[in-house]
Amino acid sequence: MAAEATRLLEQHVPADGPGMAVLVARGDEILYRGARGKASIELGVPLSPDHVFRIGSVTKQFAAAGLLKLVDEGKVALDDPLSRFLPDYPNGDAITVAQLLNHTSGIQSYTSIPSYMDQDIRRDVDTDALIAVFKDKPAPFAPGSDWDYNNSGYVLVGAVIEKASGKGWSAYLDEVLFKPLSLDHTRDGAGLAIVAGHASGYSTGSDGFSRATPISMTQPHAAGALLSTVDDLWRWNRALHGGKVLSADSYMRMTTPEGKAAENGRNYGYGIFRTTVRNRTAFEHGGGINGFLSDLFYLPDSGVSVAVLRNADGEGGATVGLIARKLAAVAIGDPYPEQVAVAMAPAELKALEGVYRKDADNARVLRMRDGALTSQRSGGPVFTLVPLGNDRFGFGDGSLSLLEIDRDASGAPTGLRLISGGEGEGELWTRSQEALPDAPVTVELPREALDRVVGQYEAEGISWRVFFDDAGMLRVQVPGQPAFALLPMSPTLFRIAEVDARFEFGPETGDVQTCRLEQGAVRIEARRKPD
Repeated sequence: MAAEATRLLEQHVPADGPGMAVLVARGDEILYRGARGKASIELGVPLSPDHVFRIGSVTKQFAAAGLLKLVDEGKVALDDPLSRFLPDYPNGDAITVAQLLNHTSGIQSYTSIPSYMDQDIRRDVDTDALIAVFKDKPAPFAPGSDWDYNNSGYVLVGAVIEKASGKGWSAYLDEVLFKPLSLDHTRDGAGLAIVAGHASGYSTGSDGFSRATPISMTQPHAAGALLSTVDDLWRWNRALHGGKVLSADSYMRMTTPEGKAAENGRNYGYGIFRTTVRNRTAFEHGGGINGFLSDLFYLPDSGVSVAVLRNADGEGGATVGLIARKLAAVAIGDPYPEQVAVAMAPAELKALEGVYRKDADNARVLRMRDGALTSQRSGGPVFTLVPLGNDRFGFGDGSLSLLEIDRDASGAPTGLRLISGGEGEGELWTRSQEALPDAPVTVELPREALDRVVGQYEAEGISWRVFFDDAGMLRVQVPGQPAFALLPMSPTLFRIAEVDARFEFGPETGDVQTCRLEQGAVRIEARRKPD
């Protein structure tokens, strides 16, 4: 375990950049506990597994358990309407407590409100002021009719805790969870108090590392405001899944997806995703917040816990979960096999080129580029596939996912199967008769043509900024995401090379007023914000 953990940390975490802390345990036995990188780049302080991190949405697990404690005490019922606790909340009679917990309430997530993550997220708020931000926003869907990951729902989970307990949401969690379970380093991150051992947070991108963008830690609330350590998260797993926190009925509800939360691969309980590791049941949740990333796994059959905490956001978010999953597999004695490339003739790869469809809105294009076969899903990045033999391909960079070619009796390719996480039969994409689309071509434009599209653009639920970076590169950035180079295809049409996204600006002459974003099946019309 130590050798594999060390290898993964050295592979993914630079020694002189933001770090990562890891703890792997089987039951009460710690199999590995270590860290790599810096807790403070400026001061040259090495990261330690003792350091405290923001855990982002892993907070939801604690908030859900806190509310379920109130259910066990008879102070709240899962089918209670929200209006019982917040009488003035719009449509509160139709929204249940359970729907807040499993993201089926239909309430708009406040972190998706255009421009909110730019400046408003830095403002200190109390519970009522935060609810006022989103309570009157249009509902994306009727309660219970769909599933959409929703931070507003967990702000309301915190509000229900406050109304039912008579205490602040985090004060209540401290009283019923943190203190009784000796989670000595788990606490609300809001306020100005100095937290001993708190690692500094950074952002990563194509240009290296920078300080994380500011945020008031009153804003994440019960959706993501907690701080913790790898040791506390391990103790939390042992207590929650060991029957020391909730009644058997409440624990079953927390870990069993239901309704729309169980459909279409969502598998979301209450603050917990139900997934698999090497075909064994696993409970997992990740988190991302300004400057930090987190992931927490628990495998009930073996009692294996894996906690991974990183003091950087941005690029590499998927790596935190990937490392946690790989270490969990090692801990159960069934590691994922290494993907070893094999040689394939260019003509064999060329024969696989084409458009493969999951449905009318989702296509995957296989195309030869620079002698290698690549895969790009509608609206997604381009991956260079790694031939593994027997019509299987990997996605590189340590990914566990596989792409497997289906053929007919004559050997002609008829489709592909995408095997996420390298497990199961996979998802079938059928080869269509469509012609391979032309590869996008970038053109050069004068500086004045590029200046014309610079600005802030806003649409319902999303915003983006077009700007020049310090090196003079035109870039586009959605709040909370990395900035991508924006490459011109014409004076009005631009693209992002890393993903299948295009931006069309209008009108063709004069001041730009609109921007149309096309990414896969998504079409968004935005208006330019006046200077």
